[in-house]
Amino acid sequence: MNSSLRTLQPVALGSLVVLGAILLKLFKTKRGTKLPPGPPGIFFFGNLFQLSSRVWLKFTSWKTYRSVVYLDIAGQPIIVLNNAKAAADLLDRRALIYSDRPGNIVASEMMTGGLFFAMSHYGDTWRRMRRVAQEALSKNFTDKFHAIQSKEAVLLTHSLLVNPTAWASHLRRTTASVILSMVYDTPALLSEEDPNITRINDFAERLVSAAYPGAYLVEYFTWMRYLPSWMAKWKRDVLQQYRIDDAMFQGLFNEVSNRVAKGDQLSGFCAHLLEKEDRHGLNEKESAWTAAALYAAGADTTSSVLGWFLFAMLSFPEVQRRAQTELDAVVGRSRMPTFADYNSLPYIRALIKEILRWAPVGPIGLPHRLMEDDCYDGHFIPKGSIVIANVWAMNRDPEVYGHNADLFEPTRHLDEDGRLTVVIPETKDEGHNTFGFGRRNCVGRHVANDSLFIDCANILWALSIEPFYDHNGVPIIPSLDESINTGIVVRPPLFRCSFKPRFSNATGIVSNSKELIA
Repeated sequence: MNSSLRTLQPVALGSLVVLGAILLKLFKTKRGTKLPPGPPGIFFFGNLFQLSSRVWLKFTSWKTYRSVVYLDIAGQPIIVLNNAKAAADLLDRRALIYSDRPGNIVASEMMTGGLFFAMSHYGDTWRRMRRVAQEALSKNFTDKFHAIQSKEAVLLTHSLLVNPTAWASHLRRTTASVILSMVYDTPALLSEEDPNITRINDFAERLVSAAYPGAYLVEYFTWMRYLPSWMAKWKRDVLQQYRIDDAMFQGLFNEVSNRVAKGDQLSGFCAHLLEKEDRHGLNEKESAWTAAALYAAGADTTSSVLGWFLFAMLSFPEVQRRAQTELDAVVGRSRMPTFADYNSLPYIRALIKEILRWAPVGPIGLPHRLMEDDCYDGHFIPKGSIVIANVWAMNRDPEVYGHNADLFEPTRHLDEDGRLTVVIPETKDEGHNTFGFGRRNCVGRHVANDSLFIDCANILWALSIEPFYDHNGVPIIPSLDESINTGIVVRPPLFRCSFKPRFSNATGIVSNSKELIA
């Protein structure tokens, strides 16, 4: 080796050391601080194999690492927020950089063509779709759906009287019929087997299953998306089904468009889209999928919440009795409840809030994605992190809801005079965090609250929800631990219950009310 090379070696080595030191300094300056704490993982896979089917409980157990937990899932940074304040600080107050969604390859890109706005990336198309949905479903306009919701509440109550063993089917039919009417101006659908219900419900079930973390390995090993369809059956099946679903939703939208063109006076969401199409700038395909998103996001979740309502009434009979006492005092026993009774039924409304708090149907919600580096509470959060709000932990936080946070207690939402009160921070007057955060919160929350109110009020007014008994005369009460996880939506466990008329003329009044709306 000549002398010039020997001279250059230490110079090059020194330069590399200096360059490395500079880069390290820049990296540290950029990061500022260390990553949030979290459980240790294993080489390459990180914390991947620590995720369970009831992942919200695992996340909650990691509160020992503080309210913001860092996970590494095969190289993908995951931030779990176990505290409502942290979620509000980041997802609400820094919404500009926390409003993206992760690139859910199957559920968002393949199954919906990137047009299911609840899951799509933050951008111009998302903003236009979100804006029109938020406008049509704002609190100022939801009363236009009250007639539909009231009618379906009567039909539901009548169905529970006539065929009580099929209660789960009745709940699915009711919520599907309500949302189809609100979105597509369809008449009430009287059977869960109606093709309009079965086709769209099938889509919704596939979607929520595909969106669950870990449902498809391609979400973690993204190179799998480039596999040709002929050698990846999962990909072939998903893309084929997308073509069927896309044709279905565009067909439903076109049916409304044809009715409007014929002069029909419609008030549903699709009619609103058509009326405002120049202002919102959505093309036909985007409009069709905006409507699809409202249906899929609302039907499955609302029927599940109603299932949890029945579960809670069975498990906490004292709550059921108090709600019925309020109904008797306000409504009486000569007519069924209506939206005119809304302001006079604070306990019923508190009961709805408590169902949504105690048994959130989306215990981890839909994940957000951080669009640029951020720091919070002395820790660095890298760009591209998937941020999960553990709604389950927030809704049962003893520091917020007290030592009885695990109990079903509607009075926590009432003041000492029995009026609804807002004493729970970071919940946007809801009393819980189930409707999400920031620019990704649920656009249909006001409609959902109204549907739940009128359904629950009508059922409790007319019926007593009672358990079955074993051979020893002990009531059979299902366990919360037996809940069914079918994806991002969690349903109550299967259980039997009976529905009995509360007073002698309840059946007659319900039947007469049904005839009047037929």
